[in-house]
Amino acid sequence: MSDEDAHATEVDAWGRIVISRHSTVVAVAHDADTFSNAVSSHVHVPNGLDGAEHAAARRVLDPFLAPEAIDPLAPELARIARTLLAQLVAAGGEFDGVQDLGARYAVRAQSAWLGWRADLDDTLLAWVAENRAASRSHDPERMRRVAADFDGIVASLVAERRAEPRDDVTTRLMMTLSEDGRLFTDAELVSILRNWTGGDLSSLALCAGIVVHWLAMHPEHAAHLAAASDIVLDAAIDEILRADDPFVSNRRIATRDTELGGCPVAAGDIVVLDWRAANRDPAAFANPDAFRPDEHAARNLVYGTGPHVCPGRGLATLELRVLVRELLAAGTLVLDARHPSTREEAPVAGFRAVPVRLLA
Repeated sequence: MSDEDAHATEVDAWGRIVISRHSTVVAVAHDADTFSNAVSSHVHVPNGLDGAEHAAARRVLDPFLAPEAIDPLAPELARIARTLLAQLVAAGGEFDGVQDLGARYAVRAQSAWLGWRADLDDTLLAWVAENRAASRSHDPERMRRVAADFDGIVASLVAERRAEPRDDVTTRLMMTLSEDGRLFTDAELVSILRNWTGGDLSSLALCAGIVVHWLAMHPEHAAHLAAASDIVLDAAIDEILRADDPFVSNRRIATRDTELGGCPVAAGDIVVLDWRAANRDPAAFANPDAFRPDEHAARNLVYGTGPHVCPGRGLATLELRVLVRELLAAGTLVLDARHPSTREEAPVAGFRAVPVRLLA
């Protein structure tokens, strides 16, 4: 094995094979026959499915996230972002881009999309904070407890809709038939809604923190981005997130003996796709820190690649686009020199706190 191969393929403290080279990550992500997504022993729909079963689930579920389904949400997202920013400005204009802005916006945006009650905001915000703390702790029992807590929240909402159906995404999901003509079980519904929301609540908050920090660090781009088309602004946000990817990694399990970068892989071995490292691989991005949205777009792995590419990319992009437009319209972001930004701890990425001031 060459030194380059050895650097790009490592074994972590849990005995998992971690790959960081862009080309290898892409190859594994596209080879679902050799590297299965069915890693967890728990129900994960559609993430934990492979092949025809996964494709069938995606055909049923992806329409919920299609442009024609989510684009009408834009005015409500703008209202949420505008109201939240007005509240922060009224309170003095000094706030944390992750907790005060990102997490609150993520919770309200997801609740608006799914039709969840506004009085759940504080419960969901507390869960986001505990989920991140549990991830930092590396404590499996704490992480299981946090996951179970979220499943409990979702299960209670499913029970509410059974008792009193509404005209919202959650109810429509419950009435949707799988391709074999049956309704989803409660366990499947909880899994789908967990997939749509649980990770996205934490991730969107982290994305917001990264974008807020970048905007404060690069005021020279403010006018250009404020006037940009949706396509140009989306590409810029994707590039900001590529360089500081909050989506750290995903796991696969080998279905047969093979090798990666000269490293032997046995059937049953867990392989970790390090998206963050791959998005900064100099072999794919000659200058990983350079802001080059057009040049880097084709190799950007922020939302994954292959059959398990993130189905919620469109929704996350819409939410972030709306938030950035409202931020740029509200004033100029500057970092709070009295309180430096603090980074998250592995395995979480991005920022734990981004104290800023919004100057009108």
